[in-house]
Amino acid sequence: MTRLAPSADISPAALRAGQSHLVRDAAWSSLTGALSGGVVLVAFALYLEAGPMVIGLLSAIPVASQVAQLPGIALIERWRQRKRLAVWLLTASRVMIIGLAALPFIDDRDTAIALLIAAQVGIGIAGSLSAGAVNSWLHQLIAPEQRGPFFARRLLWGTLLAAAGSLIAGQAIERTGVLSGTLLAATYAVTLAAAGVAGLMSSWHLAQAPEPPMAARVHNESLWELLRRPLADANFRRMLRFLGAWAVASNIAAPFLTVYLVRQLGWGIGVVTALAVAGSLANAGALALWGRLSARLAHKSVLRVALPVYFLGMALLVLPAQLDNDIAALALFVLLHVLLGAASGGIALASSNLGLELAPQGQGTSYLAMIGLVGAIGGGLAPVLAGAAGEWFQPRQLQLVMRWQAPLTSSELIVVGFAHWEFLFLLCAASGLYVMHRLSLVQEGREAHGQRDVIQQFAIEAARSVDSLSSIGTALGVLFPFRRWGQRSRDG
Repeated sequence: MTRLAPSADISPAALRAGQSHLVRDAAWSSLTGALSGGVVLVAFALYLEAGPMVIGLLSAIPVASQVAQLPGIALIERWRQRKRLAVWLLTASRVMIIGLAALPFIDDRDTAIALLIAAQVGIGIAGSLSAGAVNSWLHQLIAPEQRGPFFARRLLWGTLLAAAGSLIAGQAIERTGVLSGTLLAATYAVTLAAAGVAGLMSSWHLAQAPEPPMAARVHNESLWELLRRPLADANFRRMLRFLGAWAVASNIAAPFLTVYLVRQLGWGIGVVTALAVAGSLANAGALALWGRLSARLAHKSVLRVALPVYFLGMALLVLPAQLDNDIAALALFVLLHVLLGAASGGIALASSNLGLELAPQGQGTSYLAMIGLVGAIGGGLAPVLAGAAGEWFQPRQLQLVMRWQAPLTSSELIVVGFAHWEFLFLLCAASGLYVMHRLSLVQEGREAHGQRDVIQQFAIEAARSVDSLSSIGTALGVLFPFRRWGQRSRDG
């Protein structure tokens, strides 16, 4: 029987086995998220005939649920059994995910949507409470010098399994959707049930990892006292304003990108999931590069480059719809998803590291809890308000028209036009100006480098990463003599 209580004596062998189980836990958990969240969740909500407000609400719930980490701090400190708490909560949330498999067969769509929202609230709260327990547990279990390789393995396998799951689910939904409504309902049911089963596998692996006993309490403070301390820090307040602005800006348009691609542009869900996978792979691939730059050039230096790239990418999302060629539009969407994914990785890494750096040693719990609270409020409100704005923008268009007038004839050419969800992309990009302003007021404690330096160093690090694959490159050179092909083309 699996032991859920803390273990005072953890042998090196047990620790190695536990790390292996934790990597598998992350992989199965990522698969659960891919099959029950993200693009699949939005597509399922659209299948249930959900409107923009519901889409915004579903996007807001996971972020807003992070508020539950605040009472979770008190619960963890009181019960002091993080593993038991995390395993029970996560298992309960995965059972709820399996229950979602019944929703496609409910004829009353309003009832199905209400049950979907209620389940997402329960899943979000359980996930938030468990996240605090798992983070504290792993922070104590994994030695500092092992955290880099360990979390890199978790990220790698989680990204790969999530990518595979997203692609399979997207193709299955798209192919069955053109056959019959009954078959599509069954596909959604199987996908959600598979997500729950993958989640239970994650819970099982999590339960196999050992948990060391929590450190003894130094002093008791109320939750309000813990949260009041970071608010008294002037520079940290500036950091919170920046993070709040970013939480709002990043959730204005991103949650509705799937709706835009599927409903407004008519792309299939298989293509949309492939685009999402391209973005997630770019995110994971760029993290190592951003991490080295963040440590060497200051976290604000990375943010000064990654934030403008992100907001520029969001603004450019309106361009593919202006193209008449579907292949060119798809290629541009792929490029923008890769760009946004890579930029998002740098923003997430640098902003979280900046928060850790500005939190005084020994007071990380209260400072990081306040960061989570600000992100939950901003990221929770933004999609709901953006959903309401999306409904208002739905019947409206903005067009830039070029007109030619002659004595006997006249003609018009629409140079560029914006409609419905495209307004949210432009609004997101415009909000980036305020985010950059809030960032400029934060004092990191070390000099931030210019954007040109960061871009040059990023290119250098990318080249080094490519050089590290020289053995693969050599093998490819043997199989595919590109240089000789190029020589032939020049000679010819």
